[in-house]
Amino acid sequence: MPLRADPAVAADRRHRFTRAERWTHRATAVLMGVCVVTASFLYVPEFAELVGRRELVVRVHEWAGLALPVPVLAALASRAFRADLGRLNRFGAHDRIWLRAALVRDRRRASRPADKFNAGQKVFAAWIAGAALVMLGTGLLMWFTHLAPLVWRTGATFVHDWLALTVGVVLAGHIGMALGDPEARRGMRTGSVSPEWAEREHPLWRP
Repeated sequence: MPLRADPAVAADRRHRFTRAERWTHRATAVLMGVCVVTASFLYVPEFAELVGRRELVVRVHEWAGLALPVPVLAALASRAFRADLGRLNRFGAHDRIWLRAALVRDRRRASRPADKFNAGQKVFAAWIAGAALVMLGTGLLMWFTHLAPLVWRTGATFVHDWLALTVGVVLAGHIGMALGDPEARRGMRTGSVSPEWAEREHPLWRP
């Protein structure tokens, strides 16, 4: 029985993400979504009234947060994923040009050179990774109350709550930008993008 062709390697498309990378993104998005939704039911009074079993919501929130790093750690077995992490962690001269253009809202394509990932995506990836680690650390202090004195737990609660609000706002912006770029969403869904989109949005990227 012949194997079905992978749309990521179609002749008229450019390969962007492997299956492992796409599933890592999906699993992380699901876990992050569970954390955000359960947090809203725990902290927003109007939503809290809709939930009858608060203890169950707390447990789902805790375990989803604890599992959040798992997809990324598992994906480290993928060479392509490790290569993309390296790209996300490297800033070049073109990234500084991109950021300056973004700050002054210069939307001309020539003013925003980008490799496989643009500077905005690199900043977002670094920020959300750092935020997730802080959320995990403060969440553990709130969960296992014997790990630290009261003053530490109080500080952890303050940081966790306000950072959670910031994460929600940043994620909303991320989703909004994704909704405005159907081809980028198709790239994350199927693994490939059109050459025209690649040349327009990531002119320095050479797959």
